[in-house]
Amino acid sequence: MNYNEFNQFCGSMLATTHVVQWGNAHVWKVGGKVFAIGGWDKQEQPAFTFKTSDLNFEFLSGHEGYRPAPYFASRGMKWIQQTDTSGALDEELKYYLAESYRIVSLGLSKRKQQELGINPVQKT
Repeated sequence: MNYNEFNQFCGSMLATTHVVQWGNAHVWKVGGKVFAIGGWDKQEQPAFTFKTSDLNFEFLSGHEGYRPAPYFASRGMKWIQQTDTSGALDEELKYYLAESYRIVSLGLSKRKQQELGINPVQKT
């Protein structure tokens, strides 16, 4: 996945905003909260960072092509960075980006979710 594809995918989700910050990183937010970052790894290669569940964090931390995200993980946050951008993991990346969006958006107040028109309450 390249940055254009990353930005297109993240922009397809409801109520997202995009800013370029932190050393020209592509930062995607929902309700003002970061859910995905497209930036560089130490070798100046593209890398994509996202929030995960506890289980996915444990799984991906030891999986080839992924690592605990610099800065975030060292502070106890469950963020992973995908460093294999050859395209082989693009479908996985889309899944994890969508999950990150879901996790972050569900962490917003119910009022904020309602204002943004996301995560409608299912009536039974």
